[in-house]
Amino acid sequence: AENLAWMYFETFDSLLDKTAEERLEWAEAVSHCRSHEEIEKLRNKLSVDTLQFLLFLYVQQLNKVSLRTSLIGEEWPSPRSRSPDLDRKSGSQNKNTDDHNHLAFILNHLSELLELLLDPEQLTASAHSTHESLISVEAVKALSFLMEGTINQNGIVYPVHELALWQPILVTCGYSKLSKMFSFYKLQAWLKSVLGSNPFGSAVCLQKGKKLAWAQQVEGTTKRAKIACNTYTAPKGHKVVVMTQVYKQTLAKSSDQLNGAHVKIHRCNDSYIYLLSPLRSVSIEKCRNSTFVLGPVQTSIHIHSCDNVKIIAICHRLSTSSSTLCTFHCLTPTYPLIMSGNTSLIFGPYHTYYPMLEDHMARTGIATLPNYWDKPMCIGLDNCETPVYQLLSPKEFYVFVIPFEMEGDTTEIPGGLPPQYEKAKRHREQKIQIWQKTVKEAGLSKEQRKQFQNLVEQQFREWLALTGHRQQLDSLIPAPTSPKQAAA
Repeated sequence: AENLAWMYFETFDSLLDKTAEERLEWAEAVSHCRSHEEIEKLRNKLSVDTLQFLLFLYVQQLNKVSLRTSLIGEEWPSPRSRSPDLDRKSGSQNKNTDDHNHLAFILNHLSELLELLLDPEQLTASAHSTHESLISVEAVKALSFLMEGTINQNGIVYPVHELALWQPILVTCGYSKLSKMFSFYKLQAWLKSVLGSNPFGSAVCLQKGKKLAWAQQVEGTTKRAKIACNTYTAPKGHKVVVMTQVYKQTLAKSSDQLNGAHVKIHRCNDSYIYLLSPLRSVSIEKCRNSTFVLGPVQTSIHIHSCDNVKIIAICHRLSTSSSTLCTFHCLTPTYPLIMSGNTSLIFGPYHTYYPMLEDHMARTGIATLPNYWDKPMCIGLDNCETPVYQLLSPKEFYVFVIPFEMEGDTTEIPGGLPPQYEKAKRHREQKIQIWQKTVKEAGLSKEQRKQFQNLVEQQFREWLALTGHRQQLDSLIPAPTSPKQAAA
């Protein structure tokens, strides 16, 4: 229970607007702690806005799993607003990408959200508001954690309390200059009348955002890869890149469009995707048989409903739900979260690098220590009976090489490898050296060396085909661009 409580607090803290320097200072302080007691003393120094934290805890209800949905794939129609998410043909709504469901949740629970912010004397004995209830400016400021808006759609985003205090609508919002408080019911009525879905969400991004010709269109497939971003129009903190239906290819990008963006990856199959930029958050949903190599992620990576995917990333928080046969090679200062519905997960140490990696880590405020990649926390009710994860055996460990040239100063894996994995790596390198020495000292003739080389190459090609790595190598070769794709 204590670890779970800290997880909520820590997750909320990661969403706050702190500088990279502040986060690195915290990481350094934690890494210097030598006991659990020292860590507890350090944690006790942290504080957050209580009202905002209450709102954060309340909205976790959005992700409650419906038993009916789990059993039949679709809930009985309800009065709440329903709208398609990225997967328009899916009967089961994905609440994390459905911006309209987010709006419906807020509208349907607005009264309860506002009541959380009331002072105790403004509540009845049953903890409900009355027609005379007043809500403070400080409480409305806390609402800015969930709500923002614009005036006349001028593009400038304001926190909700600044909009509520805008002179032309003070009366509509129920603000009293005498009491310096808002009427609970007038404020609630105003919010209900003006709230709309997120104009910077993933659905809007796909519909109206700039289309990016990053992916190849694979012939013979019925679904077309779609990649879009809103980075040219969205204000800071609202940049979104959406990627869906990338199929059987390698996609590699280090781009300004990705820097600080929320990345949504959806229904990508049999692909290798490299996004080598500092990112704000990443969600990977309904993907299969794919590898994702990500730049440092400032907040969280969430994997949902994926099958046989590999995630290689540095992130503040990693979580997974409803996924199977997935492998995670991560560096993270928090416990990875294993939610409900997972099976056959493997966790291994972070095992790669690219030249700009340490620079990107500094920009996202993530250090090499602490690193809790090997301490997943199971918080799903179905994780109690049988183990759903294991740590990668050192015998099965290999470093991962990012096959692209870039400028930068990073020349090794940040923080190095854990001793048992470093030992396994060196042992394998020694075996290769012994093999090379044996071949060199075998005294083969020129013809024998040629035959031997052909045999090794044949065995290697068979191994590539058997393991599926042939596709990865082939997809590294740029395909000729057709006139139709060039115009995309």
